[in-house]
Amino acid sequence: MSSGVITTTRAVYLRERPSDGEPLPEHFEVRDSPVPERTDGQVLVRNLFMSVDPSMRGRLATSELHYTTNFQVDAPLDGSALGVVVEGNREIPVGSYVRHRLGWRDHAVVDTAAATVIDPRGIDLHHWLGVLGQTGFTAYSGLVRAGEIRSGDDVFVSAAAGAVGSIAGQFAKLLGASKVIGSAGGPEKAALLTDRLGFDAGLDYRATPIGTALREAAPDGIDVYFDNVGGDHLVAALSSLRQGGRVALCGMISNGGPDSPPIDHLMNCILKRITIRGFIVRDHEDLRPEFEDRVAGWLAAGELVAKSTIYDGLDNAVDAFLSMLGGGNVGKMLVGLS
Repeated sequence: MSSGVITTTRAVYLRERPSDGEPLPEHFEVRDSPVPERTDGQVLVRNLFMSVDPSMRGRLATSELHYTTNFQVDAPLDGSALGVVVEGNREIPVGSYVRHRLGWRDHAVVDTAAATVIDPRGIDLHHWLGVLGQTGFTAYSGLVRAGEIRSGDDVFVSAAAGAVGSIAGQFAKLLGASKVIGSAGGPEKAALLTDRLGFDAGLDYRATPIGTALREAAPDGIDVYFDNVGGDHLVAALSSLRQGGRVALCGMISNGGPDSPPIDHLMNCILKRITIRGFIVRDHEDLRPEFEDRVAGWLAAGELVAKSTIYDGLDNAVDAFLSMLGGGNVGKMLVGLS
């Protein structure tokens, strides 16, 4: 079965890998791309929004130290996207909204088995890539499963103005945390945490060493650390965690190098019986229905602030990616397409 009148689309290609690990605009290129022939087991999707995620940085290299595949030179990038079906089949009819993994292009031919049909429930579509998508689900499963959050816990979240962190802090409160502390880079982001997102304290790690700031904000310690950063933030949390504390290890976006803290700080885990649990969101799909029902309810009740930074058009997708890497986003970074 052909793809009808839509035979070409536009996609972002990787022209070359960054030689020093720092991506630049010249490493990418928007090109016309053929739309593959569609089979009965596939649907043609017009993408409406695409996700821009920190994990994409690691995929630009050749290292295998991550949980997905590397981007290929002279091939389109990929990532989470949400769109509307313009050519469907018996399983997914025309007009359905679907979430899938073929972002970074205006149109995509998607296997039916790889497309998740979304019922928007009256909620803005882009939230199904953010607070109701993998971003929110990462925050939820990290707190509930890896962090084993309990009513009355004191919680610390790093990179708390980012996509996952801004949601994790709010979820922690809604799940019964007594105090939620977040760290962010710069006074504006730190203030946003308390002024708009309901955190009890916002720490500007650029102004005060994070260990000092955390001790001042939580002089009696913390119970749970939701880690998006690693490095000095993890060291600070290990020092402040109480006996039996838990760490939900979500990401480590801080750069390694000669200034990285020594591994000796892990001695705190023994002395204070701390549990560190790394997690990958795809291992917790059994939580998805509970998560969607709970979060949709929180949104409808106005109990949740879902912040997004949205760039317009595929031509600005690389700018969105580079801005995110530089901390230019508040909440989820997205690109609106088509």
